[in-house]
Amino acid sequence: MNGDVVGMVLCAGLGTRLRPLTLRLPKPAAPVCGVALVRYAFALLAHAGAHRVVVNAHHLPELMADAATASARALGLDLDVSREPVIAGTGGALREARRALSGASAVVVVNGDILFDLDLAEALAAHRASGALATMVLMPMPAGAHYAAVETDALGAVRRIAGHFGPGGEGLTPWHFTGVHVLAPELLDCVPAEPFEVDVNRHVYPPLMAAGLVRGYVTGGYWNDLGTPARYLAANEDVLAGRMPLGRLHGADPFAGLDLFGRPGLWMGALAHVDPGVALHAPVLVGAGARLEAGATVGPFAVVGARARVAAGARVAHAVVWEGTALAPGEEVTRAVAAGADRVPAGAT
Repeated sequence: MNGDVVGMVLCAGLGTRLRPLTLRLPKPAAPVCGVALVRYAFALLAHAGAHRVVVNAHHLPELMADAATASARALGLDLDVSREPVIAGTGGALREARRALSGASAVVVVNGDILFDLDLAEALAAHRASGALATMVLMPMPAGAHYAAVETDALGAVRRIAGHFGPGGEGLTPWHFTGVHVLAPELLDCVPAEPFEVDVNRHVYPPLMAAGLVRGYVTGGYWNDLGTPARYLAANEDVLAGRMPLGRLHGADPFAGLDLFGRPGLWMGALAHVDPGVALHAPVLVGAGARLEAGATVGPFAVVGARARVAAGARVAHAVVWEGTALAPGEEVTRAVAAGADRVPAGAT
């Protein structure tokens, strides 16, 4: 029904607001409950019928390529990696990856730093029915957020982006842009060769808006852009708590294959070791080969990555411990992320 849908997941960004974590891994490769964030995007695309995905890589490109390759393999997707020695922007990324996108009946562009419960098949159907060159997936502005708005008219045509770009008009409705575009392949012809860095929202869409060729598709549901340590921690907690639905994400379920450790909400990976005397407070996810030592307190809302070690007397709550990280005896990690030697507090969003 969907033809050859090809996904383009944007993974080239520096992730500066999430440093120092993103000095270790590109943001789309960061683990959410032990699963690379990019794998959630791939699963969303696969659920809507995509068999091919493309990622662009700039920051820590080999690590990004490794995470994307492992994720694509797990989902049975064909993968192309478009390497960008210089960041090309959203539009430039499409131009640089054009050969890998050839033959698509639709290109779905997904920001690589979002966790989103989207009925993508429905968005694709709405895009095709509209005849638009581009459809921006929108939602009501999250409470308390200050994202730049995308404004649509009464017929759903996008008329203004970020208050400046597009023809504008009266009586427009502001929406939050989710970071997902659905594109007709002809839209790629509208991306200029110069300048090298091209943003679709600023450089490609505005000339098309007056003709109604850029549309908005409004949806709801869970969305998180993981842009800060606080939002990254919230994403892990939301998956643990079931606030992020996983029904559309077959192949990216972090609980698949894990054992429940005695009671609901305590998940253990293969060969995870829990000493007697460890206090566990659900929800807790412990990755494969991790070790929790006697006297440690883990949870609530704790993710302990594969082969990590929580030493005797340590306490982990409302926290994420990355793969291979060792906590010292008596160390406390609360409302924070532990990655190697880094301890990153999850402050304001």
